[in-house]
Amino acid sequence: MRFKALAEWLAWQETLHPRSIDLGLSRVRRVFERLAPGRRPVFTITVGGTNGKGSCVAMLDAILRAAGYRVGAYTSPHILRYNERICIDGRPVDDGPICDAFARIDRARGDTSLSFFEFGTLAALELFSAADLDVQILEVGLGGRLDAVNLVDADAALIASIDLDHEDWLGRTRAAIGLEKAGIFRPGRPAVAGDPDLPATVVRYAEQHQIPLRRLGHDFGFEPGDGTWTWWGGDIRWEDLPLPAIPGQHQLMNAAAVLETLRQVAPWRPVTAAAIRDGLRRVRLPGRFQLFPGEVPVLVDVAHNPAAVNVLAKHLRQRFPGRRVHAVFAIMRDKDVAGVLDNIRDMVDRWYLAPLQMARAATPAELREIFRARGIVAVEHQCADVRAAYAKARQNAAAGDLILVFGSFFLVSDYLAQCTQGEVGVPWTSS
Repeated sequence: MRFKALAEWLAWQETLHPRSIDLGLSRVRRVFERLAPGRRPVFTITVGGTNGKGSCVAMLDAILRAAGYRVGAYTSPHILRYNERICIDGRPVDDGPICDAFARIDRARGDTSLSFFEFGTLAALELFSAADLDVQILEVGLGGRLDAVNLVDADAALIASIDLDHEDWLGRTRAAIGLEKAGIFRPGRPAVAGDPDLPATVVRYAEQHQIPLRRLGHDFGFEPGDGTWTWWGGDIRWEDLPLPAIPGQHQLMNAAAVLETLRQVAPWRPVTAAAIRDGLRRVRLPGRFQLFPGEVPVLVDVAHNPAAVNVLAKHLRQRFPGRRVHAVFAIMRDKDVAGVLDNIRDMVDRWYLAPLQMARAATPAELREIFRARGIVAVEHQCADVRAAYAKARQNAAAGDLILVFGSFFLVSDYLAQCTQGEVGVPWTSS
């Protein structure tokens, strides 16, 4: 074995491939076929989309496990530990089995170079194959058609939403991005779209490839209620459902798509209404509208593109009206920073720019110029790290204010690791 410790494997993988993002299936497929020719396929639900993928995976996982199935869930990125990416029956896989899977992949790859994400995807598939699962849920990393997860022919596919993000790789219009995401569909197998404004390119792709596509607002939908909600699809109507324990009204769109996906796979993996209710109550997903109550509460969210930040701004208006907001912020420089700011600037009273120790991250100096260009001047830009940015926000905040920590997954990870003293926050609050 090349390394014994998981941290050593991960550090090496980050340097192995010349490009951190290298879309295409030829290299990773070659290694996949060497690893286990003729392996028994696991029943697979693949989840893609611009925003909402993680929420959909979490809800599918919670409901299927509540129904008694043995479930593997592969997601990315992680919040605190790499192991969060590969879960079996709701528990992250330990370091040892992941390292063993990495070693098998390393031997099988020969001189084929793999990216960090490709190594992780193959490891998840290796571990899931050996775990006697009833179903595996795979979250697309980027796009769909050329993402490593698309090695597997999904028995059902779900696209949560389609919006502008990763334009350098996927295209600069929703039509182009939607077509890339539709690449996870398979002819004759159920496909579900949870975007209420689905690009026509996705509909045409499904028609051309004989894919039975089910669309939010056309084939299924939901009706919000007072503390509950109703789902409808086909000849089924479920009323008085509990709200998903992941907060935010937008989660009803994700939940509706999840229930339609479960309806489509019912011939193979049926679930009861009781399991649906139990799963919705139990589902958890760190870093999404995660609230830490107190005299000055802290709201944490990984929104990092304009569409997600627009949802975050709506949540602030609904749940925290009239509060002064202190925003601790960091983001990757390849994101639409200006679009992010335009969607939330009116909600934030003061900004605190937190430097991240990674090459892709926009530096506080770079961000400050974007803020200046948009006329935003209440900005603290000389914080040494995330902890210092949060401390400055906490120092300036008065009782009744709100501290908002949002942007990059890496910012949220640093905040949760360094500033919460082991607290877990709460998924929903009436504050």
